Amino acid sequence: MRITVLIVSDCPNAPVIEERIAHAAEGRGVEVELVEVADQEEAARLGMTGSPTVLIDGVDPFAVPGAPASLSCRLYRGADGRVEGAPSVVKLRRVLDAAGTSGDCECPPMDAAGRGGRGRLAPVAGGLRAVQQAVLRHFATTGDAPTVSELEIAADAHGRGAAEVLADLAAEDFLTLDDHGRIRAAYPFSAVPTNHRVRLASGIDVWSMCAVDALGIPDMLGSDAVITSADPITGESVTVTSTRGSMTWQPSTAVVYVGQRSCTGPAADVTCGALNFFTSHRTAHTWAEQHPDYTGNAVDQNHAEALGRSIFASLLTQPEPAGTSAHSQPLQG
Repeated sequence: MRITVLIVSDCPNAPVIEERIAHAAEGRGVEVELVEVADQEEAARLGMTGSPTVLIDGVDPFAVPGAPASLSCRLYRGADGRVEGAPSVVKLRRVLDAAGTSGDCECPPMDAAGRGGRGRLAPVAGGLRAVQQAVLRHFATTGDAPTVSELEIAADAHGRGAAEVLADLAAEDFLTLDDHGRIRAAYPFSAVPTNHRVRLASGIDVWSMCAVDALGIPDMLGSDAVITSADPITGESVTVTSTRGSMTWQPSTAVVYVGQRSCTGPAADVTCGALNFFTSHRTAHTWAEQHPDYTGNAVDQNHAEALGRSIFASLLTQPEPAGTSAHSQPLQG
């Protein structure tokens, strides 16, 4: 994939778009080229409708139908209605994801589980982290997803509405929403019953999206917990008891299959169906043979525990830096 940024000389938004593209394209292996356009004729030839114009493999994903070639400053409207001189990181990642679905692709192993190495901790800007952490704490204390109204205080501290922030979190795959804008899942939690139940030391039962998510919950909450699941092949129970950070598995032969079925899309769709507990390598292999649309492999207990810990342990231990909840803070994606 090649990203070309068309700018005019001394464009004040050139450093902004470069920085945002760097964040959005992290881990994707794309080529980025900055092209300075000198005159109107060249702008028309290259497809520039203002500075900066972003082209992905020669196509402007933000094109406005009928917009003329132009050397003037280009404006982009954000999800909150504000106008900026460059598309947000959220929007850039979205169009890069869409561009990456065309043609053949080779999926990095276990990539979707960790969002391409970017982790599950939402960025501070725009209230994303504040609302994400409010959602996770609500799940942990009640077992249920919060309503939009219950998140307004966290969002309002950043001058935004909760529904708006939730939409950004969903676009970045930190959570998923149903057709009515209600939270369906917020990794590692599911708002609906799944095959993976986690009973916390408080007595609260929560559902996790997958086996790896379940294994990450005790470390994320700093809580003892009992994870109960079932082998999809035999129906036999798999139990993992976490006590003071140490996990005991029953049966002792249990493993976790880690796989995915495509290169892009929310983890709820591309990986969660494959991240399951199995009583043994044999049943995991049987399941894999029955589901050729997934690629992956069975991992041992230590590997599975480490994966869950690496993805989720820091989600509630990294608060917002001081001074980031001002209403005037711009959304950077």
